[in-house]
Amino acid sequence: MIGFIGSVFSPWYRWSGRRDPQNHCCINVATYGPGGRFTMTDRGRPALRRSQDTFEVGPSKMHWTGRELVIDVNEWGAPPMVTPVRGRIVLTPQAVTGAEVMLTPDATHIWRPFAPTAHISVNLSQGNVWEGHGYFDANFGNRALEDDFQFWTWGRFPLRDRAVCVYDAVRRDGSQLDLAVEIDASGEVREVSAPPRTRFDRSLWQVRRETRADPGTMPRQKLNMLDAPFYSRSLVETKIHGEMTTGVHEALDLTRFRQPLLKPMLALRVPRRRDWRFDD
Repeated sequence: MIGFIGSVFSPWYRWSGRRDPQNHCCINVATYGPGGRFTMTDRGRPALRRSQDTFEVGPSKMHWTGRELVIDVNEWGAPPMVTPVRGRIVLTPQAVTGAEVMLTPDATHIWRPFAPTAHISVNLSQGNVWEGHGYFDANFGNRALEDDFQFWTWGRFPLRDRAVCVYDAVRRDGSQLDLAVEIDASGEVREVSAPPRTRFDRSLWQVRRETRADPGTMPRQKLNMLDAPFYSRSLVETKIHGEMTTGVHEALDLTRFRQPLLKPMLALRVPRRRDWRFDD
């Protein structure tokens, strides 16, 4: 799930000229497997409330207790599965980092890996009840992603005593971002050398995919999680520093995302509810 102020993948935000981020916010939830749902309702400024420890968008909210991130979800699935998505997610970080990474030299895009290793408890409708490994990060930016990047991949891979996160991108000016960091159990973040970029099978929409892999290892998809003409999210198995690992991987083709014809297609999956208001 992702909370947005200035919903970067919303066609409504793009069509508005991106002048008022707070008028285009949402809490996006995606579940996978049988009964999987996708929610990404673009809501207006009246639906946004924030405090030091709480972020609310419409009927859903995130709350930091000082020890846990508690997320209450009350959304509706996008077409064709227009059914309620309700319940609670609790994420308990193993440690909270203070790391901040510039993704562009002029800091127009910042990445914050708040809790690369965490425990998560999920109890949502349609039988999505489970516990396991979790992850919490954030991105901040003051320019559109497609204005600064052509393509990027990201991955978070748990290893025996740490987690490795990789962020690789090709910027619009042709320069490249090649970033790998490892985070230990205490939350210490260190930039590290990582195995080379290795391409593997394209997604169902033929989005190019690559991630880091030890020489002689071919990464492979273990589970398709989300597939769009410009985006792929999946569980990917690879080998890093001699350890086999399965982690969440994303590939984002921003050259495709810039195409105007994609926006009406996205509008079918991203409804706009500009007049939602709190009762109190």
